[in-house]
Amino acid sequence: MKALVLSGGAGTRLRPFSYSMPKQLIPVAGKPVLEHVLGNIRQVGVDDVGIVVGDGGPAIAEAIGDGDRFGLRVTYLPQDQPLGLAHCVRLARDFLGDEEFVMYLGDNMLPDGIRDVAADFRRRRPAAHVVLQKVTDPRAFGVAELDTTGRVRRVVEKPQQPRSDLALIGVYFFTAAIHQAVAAVRPSARGELEITDAIQWLVSHDFEVRASEYAGYWKDAGQLEDVLDCNRRLLGDLRREVAGEVDADSRLTGQVVICPGARVVRSRIDGPAIIGDGTLVEDSRIGPGTAIGSHCVLRSTRLADSIVLDGATIAGTPGLHGSLVGRSAVVAPGGDRSYHRLVVGDHTRVEIAD
Repeated sequence: MKALVLSGGAGTRLRPFSYSMPKQLIPVAGKPVLEHVLGNIRQVGVDDVGIVVGDGGPAIAEAIGDGDRFGLRVTYLPQDQPLGLAHCVRLARDFLGDEEFVMYLGDNMLPDGIRDVAADFRRRRPAAHVVLQKVTDPRAFGVAELDTTGRVRRVVEKPQQPRSDLALIGVYFFTAAIHQAVAAVRPSARGELEITDAIQWLVSHDFEVRASEYAGYWKDAGQLEDVLDCNRRLLGDLRREVAGEVDADSRLTGQVVICPGARVVRSRIDGPAIIGDGTLVEDSRIGPGTAIGSHCVLRSTRLADSIVLDGATIAGTPGLHGSLVGRSAVVAPGGDRSYHRLVVGDHTRVEIAD
């Protein structure tokens, strides 16, 4: 079995942050979303991965490399325009050959893994096996209707009047039959080749398409609230580890990781939280749900429920929370901007009110 990971999206819901970094590289609990995806793929015994990339391809290739450190072989498949998920399968035809494969959206967070679904697919070997979860508003998703045995009877992309609350969450298992389906479908009203149309083609032509309802945690890390929710969820699994320096005037409570080379001076850190290597936290209070990257500087700051990327500086901010601060960004006092739900792009300076 091979894997096809789709990482070509523009990340419009995370702008302006995603102008400078593909959303798949945003760190959650200290590790890029895409690394979490690759870890789940490796856990199901797949080691040959094709990654479909767009404009952010060079940054993704720099971060992931050839996949060797993850125990994978990675092939990059450039996509000039985001023309739909079925187009990605067409694009990857030579890479995939006639092997079975798992297709996985590169911004999907499933920390509980996909081992059970993979085992079910391998046991039954239908033409396609989709992963579903119940959602409050199915109109934003591809929606599946099932019979009593778990076989898919109908799939519709973003229906205005959904007949089911079971949404496709971005993980699919396919046999080579899918290549016949994606070759047959035509662009939708929005100009894309929809994978839901290809799956429906399989259903309509009497191929077996099955589904699993996913019981674990799932988020599409495409907007700030979901990224922060994922961060909180994964930080909850931390084990306390103090490899850096913590002075006698500082206090750590709960699940806190202080990475090598980090220094905590006259500060309090309430876990779960991560302080990255080489980072200085001085005269500050760091609250739960916070992941701070490498070589950052935080002085006289109160920060909680946030993600801070490598090289950022935050000083003199009395209450920054629910925020995402980019690489080498500077957040300083002054000005009139809010300090709640702040998104700061890479190499950006922001001044906020005291």
